[in-house]
Amino acid sequence: MSTISGRIERLPFGIFHKRLLLMGGLGYTFDAMDAAIVAFVLPVLRHDWALTSVQTGVLGSGNFIGYFFGALSAGTLGDLIGRRKVMMWALLLYSVATVVSAMTNTWPTFLASRIVAGIGTGAESAIIAPYLAEFVARRYRGLFTGSLAGFFSFGFVGAALLGYFIVPAFPQGWRIVLYITALPVVMLLWWRRALPESPRWLESRGHTAEADRVLTKIETEFAGRGIALPAPEPASGAARNAGQPATGTLLANFRALWTGPRSRITAMTWLMWLSITFSYYAFFTWIPGLLVQRGMSITQSFGYSVGIYLAQIPGYFSASWLNEKIGRQATIATYMVLGGACALGMAFATTGREIMLSGFCLSFFMNGTYAGVYAYTAEVFPTAVRTTGTGLASAIGRIGAIASPILVGYLFPKFGFGGVFGTTTVVLLLGAVSVLVMGIPTRGRSLEDIAAHETA
Repeated sequence: MSTISGRIERLPFGIFHKRLLLMGGLGYTFDAMDAAIVAFVLPVLRHDWALTSVQTGVLGSGNFIGYFFGALSAGTLGDLIGRRKVMMWALLLYSVATVVSAMTNTWPTFLASRIVAGIGTGAESAIIAPYLAEFVARRYRGLFTGSLAGFFSFGFVGAALLGYFIVPAFPQGWRIVLYITALPVVMLLWWRRALPESPRWLESRGHTAEADRVLTKIETEFAGRGIALPAPEPASGAARNAGQPATGTLLANFRALWTGPRSRITAMTWLMWLSITFSYYAFFTWIPGLLVQRGMSITQSFGYSVGIYLAQIPGYFSASWLNEKIGRQATIATYMVLGGACALGMAFATTGREIMLSGFCLSFFMNGTYAGVYAYTAEVFPTAVRTTGTGLASAIGRIGAIASPILVGYLFPKFGFGGVFGTTTVVLLLGAVSVLVMGIPTRGRSLEDIAAHETA
C-alpha cells in the first residue's frame, strides 16, 4: 500500500465525503432526468412536427448513440488527462446541448443536439463513480458508490413529475422541462471550487507532490473539525506500483485491459454490463406495449409509471447496503436473478394488481442491480486504467440498450411472450453467472490490494 492509499484508507466517513456524494449524486440525478424526459417530450414533438414513426424512433435513439461515445471517450480521457477535467467538461457539454435542443424547431437539429447531450451524460455517468470511489476507504466504499448510483432514481422520479405535470400544462411545456434539465450548468461553479483531483490518479501519473497537497488539504479539513486521524498503514514500496500496468497512451491503456489475468476481469465487466442493460431496456421498453396488446392498459396509467419510478429508490439503496453486507458479486447476482423472476411474474400476470406488484418488484431489483454494478466496476481495475475499463464496460452496455428493443421486436411475432421473457431472463442469468465465476471479491479490500493480488 502506498503512502497516498494509506492516508485515504484512514479517513473516516465525514462531511468531505458527504459533499462528494452530493456533488456526484446531483450529476447522476440530472443525467437520469435528461434521459428519461425524452419519453415525455417525443409524443408532443411527433404531433407538433408531424414526425413519422421512423423519425420518432431515431430521435429516441439519439441519447443512446451519444451515451455510447460519451462513455467511451470519458473513460479513456479520464485516465489520460484526469477525472476532474472530464467530469466538468461533460457537465458543460450536456447542459449546453440540452439548451440547444430546447430552442430548436426541426427534428434533425433536435436529433443532433440530443446526441451531443447524450455524449455529455454518457461521459458523466462513466466517470463519476470510478473518480469519487478513489477518495473512499475500503470499509464503506461499496455503500458510498452504490448510494452515488442511487441518485439516478431521483432523476427518473423528477422526470416523471415534470413530464406529467408541466409538459401537458403549457403550449411549449416540452421546452420548459428541457430548460429545467439544463440547470445543473450552475453546478460548475461549485464543482470548480470544491472538487479536487483524485490523489490516487495523480500518484499513478507520477504527480506525487500534487497528490500530497490534495490529501493534506482534506486532512486539514478533518483536523479543523476536531477529528484526530490514526496513523496510516505503513507504505510498501513494492506494493506501490503492484498491479499497475504499463500505460500512458490510448493504445497502451486498451492493451492493458486485455493483458494476462486482467483480460478475465475486462470480459466479466463487459458481460455484466451487457446483460443487465440489454434486459433492463428489453423489459421497460416493451412490457407496457406488450401488456396493452393483452388488454392491460394499466401500464399506461400515471399510477403505474410513478410506482415504477419510485421503486427505484429503495432498489438502489437496499443494494448499496448489501454491497457491504454480502459483497458486490452476491448483490449483483441476487438482484439479477430476482429481477428475472419478477419479469416472468409480470409476463403471466392476469390482473391489474398483479401487474402493479410485478412492475414495482421488477423496477426494484433491476435498478438495484446497478448499485452493485457501478460500485463493482469502479473497483476491479487498477488506478491507471480504472476509468478506461469502466467507460468501455458502460459503452458496451449501451450496445445492449440499442439492440434489445430491436431483438424483442423480432422475437415477439415469432415466439410470443414466452420467447421474449425467456430470452431476456436467460441473458440475465448468464450475466449473474459471469459475475460469480469470472469476478473477484472486493469487499473490505483497498483498491491497491485488489490490483496487486487479483489483476497483476
